[in-house]
Amino acid sequence: MSATPPDVNRRRRELWVFVFLTVVLFPLLAVGIVSGYGFVVWIWQIFTGPPGV
Repeated sequence: MSATPPDVNRRRRELWVFVFLTVVLFPLLAVGIVSGYGFVVWIWQIFTGPPGV
């Protein structure tokens, strides 16, 4: 059975969504989460001092 044009368009859209998620969104989320955690630790240590003090 051959693919109909709507199936081809859907497949192409799914490919672009996959590429966007793996190349753009997930790396930005990872950097944002790690940066946010680092910022929270930094602010926490400003108020409470370094660990072990």
